[in-house]
Amino acid sequence: MIDKKTLDFLSKLRKNNSKEWFDKNRKLYEEAKANTETFVSELLIRMAPFEPGVATLVAKKCLFRINRDIRFSKNKSPYKSNFGASINPGGKKSPGAGYYLHIEPGNSFIGGGLYMPEPAMLAAVRQEIDYDLKGFNKILADKKFKKIFGGLETIEKLQRPPKGYEESNPAVDILKHKHFIVSHMLSDTDLLSKNLLKQTVAAFDAMHPFIAFLNRAKG
Repeated sequence: MIDKKTLDFLSKLRKNNSKEWFDKNRKLYEEAKANTETFVSELLIRMAPFEPGVATLVAKKCLFRINRDIRFSKNKSPYKSNFGASINPGGKKSPGAGYYLHIEPGNSFIGGGLYMPEPAMLAAVRQEIDYDLKGFNKILADKKFKKIFGGLETIEKLQRPPKGYEESNPAVDILKHKHFIVSHMLSDTDLLSKNLLKQTVAAFDAMHPFIAFLNRAKG
């Protein structure tokens, strides 16, 4: 499970987002980070049977840095108030689809798929969906998948069909997506529960056919 001290640290960081405060509380950060790494390490072990590609990943390298890139942001807070872990069979920097865990008091979630894919990858996924719409719809309609994730997130969806596709295409509604992602919210109670690992593994297992389909597109 995630330790309550981890959530407490992130909550305090959100209220005291400065280098001075962070430096004074670096020990709390290190403890919270270690707790998260331990959880992700166990998660990788439990995922390996259905997603062998994660077996060689190291938890530390799955975690994103807590420092924010403020160069082009109006928000100049130097730190994120969350821990994020990208679990991608091809590694954190892979252009392919992967799994994601977001730990943030009041805003935690399990997610995955393709967010802001490179143009070539996006084109390949759309082509694969156009070619095998029946197979993709079967994945989205799976009872476990639908119960946990509901369906695709619709952020930044196109108003018109993407170039090369007609409005009459039976897959057009899905092809208008710019991102292919799903998510499931986690409460703070979920994070502190002894069932968190089991719950997260079950969600990623249900997501696996979706991830596999997207990665099949890149060949």
